[in-house]
Amino acid sequence: MSVFLPDGTVLGAQAPRTPAVALAARGQSLTGESAAGREVVIAVQGRADGTGVIRIVVPRQELTAGVTRAWLVLALLGVVLVLIGLAVADRLARTLVRPISDLSAVSHRLANAELDARVVPAGPAELREVAGALNHLAGRIQVLLLQEREQVADLSHRLRTPLTALRLEAESLRDPDDAARITAAADGLERAVTGLIQQARWRRAPVPGAVASDAEAIVADRVAFWSVLAEDTGRAVHLDLAPGPLTVGVAADDLTAAVDALLGNVFAHTPDGTPFTVRLARDDGEVLLTVADEGPGCRRAPSSGAPARPARRGSAWTSPAAPPSPAAAGWSCARARKAGRRCCCGSARRRSARHSRCAAG
Repeated sequence: MSVFLPDGTVLGAQAPRTPAVALAARGQSLTGESAAGREVVIAVQGRADGTGVIRIVVPRQELTAGVTRAWLVLALLGVVLVLIGLAVADRLARTLVRPISDLSAVSHRLANAELDARVVPAGPAELREVAGALNHLAGRIQVLLLQEREQVADLSHRLRTPLTALRLEAESLRDPDDAARITAAADGLERAVTGLIQQARWRRAPVPGAVASDAEAIVADRVAFWSVLAEDTGRAVHLDLAPGPLTVGVAADDLTAAVDALLGNVFAHTPDGTPFTVRLARDDGEVLLTVADEGPGCRRAPSSGAPARPARRGSAWTSPAAPPSPAAAGWSCARARKAGRRCCCGSARRRSARHSRCAAG
């Protein structure tokens, strides 16, 4: 540091007057570069003898001393702050994401008929409130289903009394054929009521994937069963089965009922001698069952003045269906005839209309 007085005296470090000092003597403070380093000159006014100048020279090595270390410390501090921020954000996100994931999992379980699924309230107050509402909804659904099953079971039990009376009335009929026909109808109704009671007593839905059956074996068996009636009525049967086993997530009884319903439609709604085709194939990871016939089809009712047109022939099974109607199940006469026994139904054309009496006999 040097101080240049107006009379030319130099205090401090002795240094010659530089152009910067000359400019500062006119009342202007400034900073400049010199060979020695950074030169800072400050004009000091207010003296009686003129303007003094304070000159400071900072060497270049002192200007950059500690800068690199300071940048490294700042960078390290920034990285530490970012890591701390990420850790805090992760903890906060977990408090939100984990309860939401639990809510989603329980919702899917409830959708899959697991009515005993419950979620443990956790997380913020809003999520705990949603969890409590979901548990309340699940409990309410479970109670309603239980009440419905009990009501259905009670109604089914009440139906047994008139069924018993109906059977007693049928047994008292003089005509044996009429008595057998009404008794057979009462037996069928009782079987339906019994199945309804058993279904109403289920307290837990089946686990998805736990029920399975071989579609290829069942379809082949049912086609062979119905082929007896097809041969008796002059129908050609074409069977096209994909190589098995073809496992489907349907109970064997339900699949058998669905196949019987589709094949029964062929016999119920087409004249004798109409050929039909049964095809079982794989379709994009699924199993597709198609029953098609060469009958005239069903006439659709005209809408908006449009002429009626025949509906598409054939049926495709997509879900368990109801068992075939009695009018479509005339196979009992055909099987009895194949076995060499007497059939009470007469000709094949009258067999469908008199199936109940034939089945009873």
